Amino acid sequence: MSKAVKMKPVRRLVPKKPSNNILKDPVGVYCRVRPLSQDDQECCIEVISETTIQLHPPDGIKVNRNGEFKETQYSFKKVFGINTTQLELFEDVAKPLVDDLLHCKNGLLFTYGVTGSGKTYTMTGSPGQGGLLPRCLNMIFNSIGPYQAKRFVFKTDDKNGMEIQTQVDALLERQKRENQSALIKTPKQRLDPDVADMINIEDACKVEGIDEDSVFAIFVSYIEIYNNYIYDLLEDTPFEPIKPKWNGCGTPMRSTEFIPPQSKILREDQNHNMYVAGCTEVEVKSTEEAFEVFWKGQKKRRIANTQLNRESSRSHSVFIIKLAQAPLDADGDNVLQDKEQICVSQLCLVDLAGSERTHRTKAEGNRLREAGNINQSLMTLRTCIEVLRENQMYGTNKMVPYRDSKVTHLFKNYFDGEGKVRMIVCVNPKADDYEETLLVMRFAEMTQEVEVARPVDRPICGLTPGRRHRNQAFKDELTRKLEERGGPINGDDGSMIDILLQSFPPLPSCELVDPSDEQTLPALIECLEKRQRAREMLIEAFHNQVVKTKSMIQNFEGTVSGKDNIIQEQRAKLSDKDRVILQHKSELDRLEKKTKTLEYKIEILQKTANIYEEDKRALQQELDTKDQKLHRQLSDNRRLEARLQGVASETKIKWEKECERRVAAKQLEMQNKLWVKDEKLKQLKAIVTENKNERPDQPEKPERPSRDKDKVLLRPVTPSPASGEVFRTRGGGQAVQFTDIETLKQESPTGSSRKRRSSGNIPVQQEETTENEWTDVETRCSVAVEMRAGSNLGPGYQHHGLPKRRKP
Repeated sequence: MSKAVKMKPVRRLVPKKPSNNILKDPVGVYCRVRPLSQDDQECCIEVISETTIQLHPPDGIKVNRNGEFKETQYSFKKVFGINTTQLELFEDVAKPLVDDLLHCKNGLLFTYGVTGSGKTYTMTGSPGQGGLLPRCLNMIFNSIGPYQAKRFVFKTDDKNGMEIQTQVDALLERQKRENQSALIKTPKQRLDPDVADMINIEDACKVEGIDEDSVFAIFVSYIEIYNNYIYDLLEDTPFEPIKPKWNGCGTPMRSTEFIPPQSKILREDQNHNMYVAGCTEVEVKSTEEAFEVFWKGQKKRRIANTQLNRESSRSHSVFIIKLAQAPLDADGDNVLQDKEQICVSQLCLVDLAGSERTHRTKAEGNRLREAGNINQSLMTLRTCIEVLRENQMYGTNKMVPYRDSKVTHLFKNYFDGEGKVRMIVCVNPKADDYEETLLVMRFAEMTQEVEVARPVDRPICGLTPGRRHRNQAFKDELTRKLEERGGPINGDDGSMIDILLQSFPPLPSCELVDPSDEQTLPALIECLEKRQRAREMLIEAFHNQVVKTKSMIQNFEGTVSGKDNIIQEQRAKLSDKDRVILQHKSELDRLEKKTKTLEYKIEILQKTANIYEEDKRALQQELDTKDQKLHRQLSDNRRLEARLQGVASETKIKWEKECERRVAAKQLEMQNKLWVKDEKLKQLKAIVTENKNERPDQPEKPERPSRDKDKVLLRPVTPSPASGEVFRTRGGGQAVQFTDIETLKQESPTGSSRKRRSSGNIPVQQEETTENEWTDVETRCSVAVEMRAGSNLGPGYQHHGLPKRRKP
């Protein structure tokens, strides 16, 4: 029997004392319950209060072993019932994140739940009921509308940072983009009226306390994570109009083929924040433009029809709103040309794909693969949350497996303290989703125990506040004074002509109704003469102004000639700078090519390393399994060896006792046989002596038979297995162990008709008795008789068929 193994007691983790140095906030988890699609469906969720819901197991599920129903309750920061509007959800969940975004703080908001629970509806909305995303965009542009910078003043540097361009560079960039769009002549697509209705939100809100001495710019990007690969939904799909595509038959296909989108990689910037390299970032200036960009990417998102959802999301979508903010200069007119003063914050709105079970969705092929990758990424998210919770609660230092999934790797900075994290758990109250909803509730309850470090406030710029307001007041005062001196600054020629025409005297009526009328023509002549004098005065004033203008032009020409010389010198310097710039550009191109080559090699090495890591883990797991199996076999062998040793020792002792018992029994038996033989010999001697005494007058002594004839004839018989067992002895001979009753008979040399010589005085009966005594020498029952080859027992024994004895 195997010995019982004593189990070590499980070490219980002691909760860690909270640290007072870093302020932390728990992850805000909210719950939204969607209404049932059919009124006759069974409901398994009940909203008890504003923060608590209760799950009721359906009729076909028994939770406890005794067959009783078990109802469970789960608490959240806030629970939104089936009558909750999109505005109420936005006010409680997303509005604080938008406020933090405009104050240079990051935020992460994602929806989580089973497929068909209303995650996409919560994030995007429906016609007339805009979701969180359009409401966030509307709130942002309502708040920074008058403080937006001109387009292309802020420019991305492709390294998750921002650069500032001057007004001239921004103007050149705008003209360049306008010329490109004019050459391409792409017609502007109008939004669908139903989609446009999602952004016409009547309940527009605005963030108070915006820094008026700063300028803002909004950049949006839209990506999806499909089968653990990142794709840019805003990237224009290129095509190759020249390079032909070849099919399997060796014939070229159509020459124009769209290139499939390439997956993007994650990188870490200089601030150790994760970003998607090469992702398209579009600068937008209004809610309509931003939502148009979103809808362009939404059309490319992968969706499919399943058994549980008509438009099931097959990927995780991430819409990133990036806000660039920079202060104005000391004059309050232009942006401060200092890259260190740029503050970049972003708000990530994530619509996670729903977890699903394949036996319910009946997924096959690509759908099955997609479902497996979705469930795997969500499982990685749960694992990261569990490790974070354990590290925070018990003071452990386990490594969080962010890199196991692109979703967790992209947002690792948020869980490490780069912004607030909010999660909306969407649930479907129908009874068919009870088991999946139960798992979602447990994950949400665990997520609420994770704390995220509170983001640090941005340092205040050292410039004097109120610069924009003072600059605007100065412009208004300058415009007023210019109007007082000579009219508006931007007056055109048409308005000056109107003023001159109004200064002329009006013409009188020229209609002649009577030939004797002597007043109309003189009045007309007088008016024309006045107009002529005014015209001559204006011509004279004009000539005087022309002379002054010519003198001023000559002065300006002299100044311009001097400026031309300076410009020529500056152009010579500029040409030198251009040559240097060209050299730097060539060097930069070379370095960029080298960087791309190194990045490609790094990616290959990373994939190779991942493959090796997977092989290592598989081999390590196989080695551990074999070690465990080997340990079990060794322990079993040791137990079997100990058991066999015990059985052998017991058997040895048993057989030793049995041999001693049999030897003692054999000795006793042989002694009894010797005694029987002695008794018989004594009786035989007594009979012989008596016969001699009874016949003393016999003339001559009967002749004794020869001893050779009187010898007992024992016929040699080959031992057979039926009468005994044959086995070899140590001396080289053979031994037989008999188990039958044996009778040894002595035969007369002359046969059965031999008669002893006797005198007539001896009765016949006495002679027969003597003959019987002489024939039946011995009858015995043996337990074991050994016959050795070459022994002195005689030629052999004959076994007669007597009833066999049963073996003990």
